[in-house]
Amino acid sequence: MKRACIAIALAALSLDAHALGRLADVQIIDRSTGSALETHYYRGEYWVAGTPGGRYSVAIHNRLGQRLLAVTSVDGVNVISGDTAGWQQTGYVFGPYQGYEISGWRKSDRDVATFEFTASPNSYAERTGRPANVGVIGVALFRERLPEPAAIARQAPPSPADAAAAGAPSARAEPAPAADAARAKAQVAEEASVGRVAALPAPKLGTGHGAREASYVEHTDFSRESDSPSELIRIRYDSYANLLAMGVIRDRPPQPPRPNAFPESPARYVADPPGYPGGGLR
Repeated sequence: MKRACIAIALAALSLDAHALGRLADVQIIDRSTGSALETHYYRGEYWVAGTPGGRYSVAIHNRLGQRLLAVTSVDGVNVISGDTAGWQQTGYVFGPYQGYEISGWRKSDRDVATFEFTASPNSYAERTGRPANVGVIGVALFRERLPEPAAIARQAPPSPADAAAAGAPSARAEPAPAADAARAKAQVAEEASVGRVAALPAPKLGTGHGAREASYVEHTDFSRESDSPSELIRIRYDSYANLLAMGVIRDRPPQPPRPNAFPESPARYVADPPGYPGGGLR
């Protein structure tokens, strides 16, 4: 399938242990700190804790030496087109080893409306009448169909009988390249595997339609290797309090204060000179 997609500007990303994926590293970035949100594995799914009002981005880094298409959704909505998300839709095209942060709902080739954690009723999906999938981020990755190599005249391989007679191993058929697609379909089968059991202390989180900011892209063509994703990455999210109540995050016991071996010897630094505003020798 050949479809016009978004070509992103080259950007360098440093991804850490919180990244998920085989074909690409995917993680959720807290834009107030620039650090990746910690991922928590619970009952077959990955979760991150968002902060209400906090801005975030979906960071993707292509691990392959060829182009890769990432069809990305937030709360069941395609982040480029705003349509209810489907694999066959448009996405971002990453060059070999390229990284990029998807920071909002695309409004044009020049800007986006930022992703912001907010109470579910204020989420873009719920405000547009699509509340069913609030609380999940998805990235469907597609390899590119490479051009067929030029035909080269060569001698036909021997038949199995001839090979056996000559003592050579017989040729074996290569497995069909459907393993990745099968794994993606298996992931989809788990879409509804986790339910909410505990009463949640805070409103469920969704993703709002935040302020506009500059984000430049171009258009390009991309031919997918298959109709099904080569890999599907799914990350669920909610507030820290809700994840704690659900058992996704286990409460860490408070750490007792550590005794100080030299309590009368605090660290000393350069003192302000006499008459310095707000200072003085100590």
